[in-house]
Amino acid sequence: MAKKKTAKRRTFSTEQKAAILRQHLVDKVPISDLCDKYKIQPSVFYSWQNHVFGQLEAALDAGTQRRGRDSREAKLERENETLKAKLAKKDGVIAE
Repeated sequence: MAKKKTAKRRTFSTEQKAAILRQHLVDKVPISDLCDKYKIQPSVFYSWQNHVFGQLEAALDAGTQRRGRDSREAKLERENETLKAKLAKKDGVIAE
């Protein structure tokens, strides 16, 4: 009795998936052409696309939080420098 040969499942890296999705979204390459070119099922493409669209809010929110964090860090840095200057001045007064 011969064993049935099973095909190995191909995997795509995150970068490859992004490149394929970008071809459709930016370059307007039809999904059918991409699926033929990369030998993937349309359902696989659509699952990648749904995953990306499901993460859009988090991606956009991360950019906003990063900007807020950067400005907060800058504010804290300025405050830290001001406090260091005050402390140095007080140390000078005490030393006299």
